[in-house]
Amino acid sequence: MANTYLSYITDDHLKTCIAKLHRSYVNAKNSIDTARFYENKIDSFKLTFDSKFNGIDQESLVNTEMLRQIDKSINNFIGSFHEDVLGGIDGFETGRLTGYDVKASDNTMFAEIKNKHNTASSGAQRSMFERLRVFADNHRAEHATCYWVQILAKGSFDRPWEAYLNGTHYSHPRVRKISGDRFYALLSGVPDALFQLYRILPTAIDDYLRSLEQADVVQEHSALSEIIASSEAGVRSILDQIALDNYRYYRGFDEL
Repeated sequence: MANTYLSYITDDHLKTCIAKLHRSYVNAKNSIDTARFYENKIDSFKLTFDSKFNGIDQESLVNTEMLRQIDKSINNFIGSFHEDVLGGIDGFETGRLTGYDVKASDNTMFAEIKNKHNTASSGAQRSMFERLRVFADNHRAEHATCYWVQILAKGSFDRPWEAYLNGTHYSHPRVRKISGDRFYALLSGVPDALFQLYRILPTAIDDYLRSLEQADVVQEHSALSEIIASSEAGVRSILDQIALDNYRYYRGFDEL
């Protein structure tokens, strides 16, 4: 199989990972209908200030607000993208509902992967440490090393994971935490593997998008298209439509 993008995974595997992430993006956006978009009320005043002060057209402004609402889901999807990429390296595999995200096929390594360094609360860290400790203890014969991987970390490191969480000291000789660049290098044997992925992604994504057959293109239907349709039918601006939808019970707003 070809390795024209990256030396450590095949082109087909990288495109499969990109395709999966693309579907997740589209599905997340399509899940935002007007009912969900308006669920916590939209600040129509802020939208007006943002539009005027930042010079953003109304359609782009609403699209940005939609993306903000699904940002947590998108971060989770990107974490899964890294799991999938790393699981395609020879000698490694992904796990689903197994307590680990990536492991060595010979059980010498187990890892939980978080996209950002600050996405695990102290409670989540305690649970993660215990899971990794169990893998390390259950695979003593393989001398398994277990990692908390932070793809986007506040530094480049590979060190023992020692922490005081809620007054309890946590440590284990084979439980470590590691930054994304070091983990990519560890699994691939390529010192700048993460950087290489970053550099090639725009080209690989463009190639993937060009390869889509028309029948394969997932149509996007979202709150934005519904709002635009309503605004055109009512002959009002997009922002006025949002204000009307959210605050028609306030005096005057029902006249928009």
